[in-house]
Amino acid sequence: MAQRVEKTDPRGEIVGPFLRLGLTAFGGPAAHLVLMQGEFVERRKWITREQFLDLVGACNLLPGPGSTQVAMALGYTRAGWMGLFIAGVCFILPASLATLALAWVYVHFGSLPQVQSVLYGAKPVMIAVVVQAVWNLGRTAFRRWPFALAGVACFAAVLAGAPPIVILLVSGGISLLAAWPRGRPKHLLGLAAWPGLSSLGNVPAAGGAVLTAGLLPVFFVFLKLGVVVFGSGYVLLTYLNADLVDHLHWITEPQLLDAVTAGQITPGPVFATATFIGYLLHGWQGAVVATVGIFLPSFFLAGAVGALAGRIRKSPLAAAFLDGVNAAAVALMASVAIVLGRATLVDSWTWSLALVCIALLIRFRVNSTWLIFGGACAGLLIRLLA
Repeated sequence: MAQRVEKTDPRGEIVGPFLRLGLTAFGGPAAHLVLMQGEFVERRKWITREQFLDLVGACNLLPGPGSTQVAMALGYTRAGWMGLFIAGVCFILPASLATLALAWVYVHFGSLPQVQSVLYGAKPVMIAVVVQAVWNLGRTAFRRWPFALAGVACFAAVLAGAPPIVILLVSGGISLLAAWPRGRPKHLLGLAAWPGLSSLGNVPAAGGAVLTAGLLPVFFVFLKLGVVVFGSGYVLLTYLNADLVDHLHWITEPQLLDAVTAGQITPGPVFATATFIGYLLHGWQGAVVATVGIFLPSFFLAGAVGALAGRIRKSPLAAAFLDGVNAAAVALMASVAIVLGRATLVDSWTWSLALVCIALLIRFRVNSTWLIFGGACAGLLIRLLA
C-alpha cells in the first residue's frame, strides 16, 4: 500500500524563519544578509548561493532598505506574492513594534536625567557606526579613482546645498554614460535625463511648504523616502535631515539622532527609524502611517526583483549606474556624519567614546549593538560621577 505524502504549504514555512529573523537580526544590513544566507541557502537550501547573490545584487540597484527587500524577494521565490508579503511583514513588524515602544518611552520619559544620560552615551556610538559604514562602503565604492573623484565632487555638492536625489542620479547617470557602448548617441541620453533631474531638484520635499505634521503629509514624506533613498539605511539620514530638519522643521537634529539610535538598537531594518519619527510627529497613528509609507514601495520593487533578478544583475549598464550611485551615497553619508557629529560630540567624553568605538568597529569588528548598549551604560556612569 502506497504511503500518503503530505505536501507542506510553502507559505506556512515562511512565517517562522522570517519572524525569528525579525526578532534577532541585530547589526545592520550586512549582518541581516549573513543570517539570511546561512538560514535559507546553507540550512534550508531554498535557493542556491548563486541565486542568493543575484537577489542581493539586484536589490542593490533599488531604492529602499536593501536587506528588507532581499527578505521579501526570498519570500517571493518561495511562495510568490503571498510569500513576499508574509516575509516582509514578519521581518519588519518586530523592529517597528520595538522602535514604537522606544518612541513611547522617549516621549514620556525623555526629559528625565536618566534617559538623557543614556542618550548622552549612545549618540557618540551611533556616530561611530555611521563612520564605520562610510569606511566599509567607501572601500568598495571608491575602488577605482574615477569613483573616488566622483565621491569628492558629490561631497562638495551636498555641502553646497544640492538636493540628495539629484546628486545620486547625476552621479549614477555620469557613470552610466561612461559605460555606454561606443557609437551610441550618449549626448541624447544625457540631454533626456537633465530635464527630469532639474525638476527633481525643484520639487519641494513632501509636497510643498507644509507647516504642520498632519497624517497625510507624514505619509507622503515617508512614501517619497521609500522611493528615492538609494544606498543603505544610513543614507536615510541624509534625506531625513534635509526634509524633516532643514526644510519642514518637524524635528530637530538631536531628535533625528535619537530616532536613528532607536532604529539601530532594535533588530531588523534601520528604516524602522520612520516608526519612531512618526510617533514623535503624530502619536501611534503617525507611527503606523510613516511605517507603511516608507516600506510600501519595497513590496512592489522586491517582487520585480524576485522575477527579474538574473537579468538585472547581468546588465553592465545597470551595474555602472549603481557604481555611480554608490559613490554618491557614501559621500552623502560622510556629510551627515559631520552634521550630526557637530551636534553630538560636545566634550572630551563624547569624543573619546566616538573614537574608541570607531577603532573597535573598524579594527576589531565588534557588534555595533553591543557598543550602543555599552555607550548607554557609559553615559549613565559618566553622568552619575559628574
